[in-house]
Amino acid sequence: MKRIRLRWVFLLALVFIYLPVLVLMIYSFNDSRFAMNWQGFTLKWYGILFSSPETALALKNTLIVSITATIVSTVLGTLFAIGMHLYPFPGKRFIEPLFLLPIIIPDIIMAIALLAFYVFVQLSLGHLSIIIAHITFQISFIAFVVKSRMQDFPKNILEAAQDLGANQWHVFTKIIFPLVRPGIVAGALIAFTLSVDDFLITYFTAGAGSSTLPIR
Repeated sequence: MKRIRLRWVFLLALVFIYLPVLVLMIYSFNDSRFAMNWQGFTLKWYGILFSSPETALALKNTLIVSITATIVSTVLGTLFAIGMHLYPFPGKRFIEPLFLLPIIIPDIIMAIALLAFYVFVQLSLGHLSIIIAHITFQISFIAFVVKSRMQDFPKNILEAAQDLGANQWHVFTKIIFPLVRPGIVAGALIAFTLSVDDFLITYFTAGAGSSTLPIR
């Protein structure tokens, strides 16, 4: 009985979250300029949107930044999570909270800090500055998700594999990676979504010709 109630609560929560998005998607095909007045199905608004050179450039910049930053941050965030969970080292208790700070720091503070850093190192604003900025906050989300996935990780499996002659590479590819792969995929999807949707940090770190869709 309790499971049935939880299932209905979960379904209602999904409807509450995604129903407005679904309505917005449907009305994007409305022939009328006003959302509440349905005048028929059309694709003309999408034609107008993608016929704009500025929008096409912004979409290209968004994909370049988001895909590049997600790939780099997924690799680094996963390695950090695995290292923090499996290997003890001095200062581990202090490094982990610092590494996860971008999750709780307000975007405006992070944006100003990154801009000040770029000015200090004399890095020109453009694609590279946005990618570095996105990697900075993406790593934390990926590391958090992957580390959560590893909470119940059976370390005795690694010891057994090493006792049977497996080297570090085989232990990683045959045991660790398959077990944490769902967390890696989930973290990468979250990071990519945050990167595509980010406005404030991108606005502060973008240069001429590197504006993304949220800025456009």
